[in-house]
Amino acid sequence: MTFVYDATYEGLLSAIFESYRLQTIPLRIVAEDKHQKSLFDQVVTINTDDTYSNRVKKGLEKKCGKQASNLIYRCFLSEKPGIEMLIFHFVRTAMKHEENVLQNYRDEQILQLHQINKQIGREVHRMHAFVRFQETKDGMMTSLINPDFNVIPLIGKHFVDRYPAFEWLIYDTKRRYGIHYKDSLSFITFGENQHRYLAGEVLTSAENQYQQLWKSYFRAVDIPERRNLKLHVQHVPKRYWKYLIEKSEA
Repeated sequence: MTFVYDATYEGLLSAIFESYRLQTIPLRIVAEDKHQKSLFDQVVTINTDDTYSNRVKKGLEKKCGKQASNLIYRCFLSEKPGIEMLIFHFVRTAMKHEENVLQNYRDEQILQLHQINKQIGREVHRMHAFVRFQETKDGMMTSLINPDFNVIPLIGKHFVDRYPAFEWLIYDTKRRYGIHYKDSLSFITFGENQHRYLAGEVLTSAENQYQQLWKSYFRAVDIPERRNLKLHVQHVPKRYWKYLIEKSEA
């Protein structure tokens, strides 16, 4: 049996609740945009219900504390194949045992969740370090990102604390949504053809001058004979170079 849900976190928790209500353990839990129909597949379509999802969340927190619900939410944002069944296993294991299973690393699936959570943490840290804002002509500080994981929900507070006086937008071009800040933080979605590409013509003249100055400085302090590309890539992986002004074409 396959549970198909709407790809939201609340939808996944609703699917977990349905497994208890129907007294069945699904073979798979799959987001509707990733589900491939099979001739012999028995499909149950899950309707997202906030009441159901909240009951699962509160039940898990009662057994294992808020750290547990934080763990499965962050792992959900990894978008890794099969993450739904790992979370399903964790919730059922937590509900079944009297003791707190959060740190039960002997359970390979729980250990895997903690390993994924560490990967999420590293990606969040790198977004904190490598996101570069550019000022557009309408006065907004804008940054386009394309992270490995869906970390947009996890990075907003950092940038609000760091840039409380600016209006800014961080937009995930892969997932086509972002976070916008102007007095308060909100999520924003653009249509497929509405991305704010940061071409030179939408940047202020001061921003363009600043970028050229920074590139000139970077070239001036670079000493080819002392380059250690292996060490450099270790600290700044190549997939993040597209965020850095000094790595773009002069």
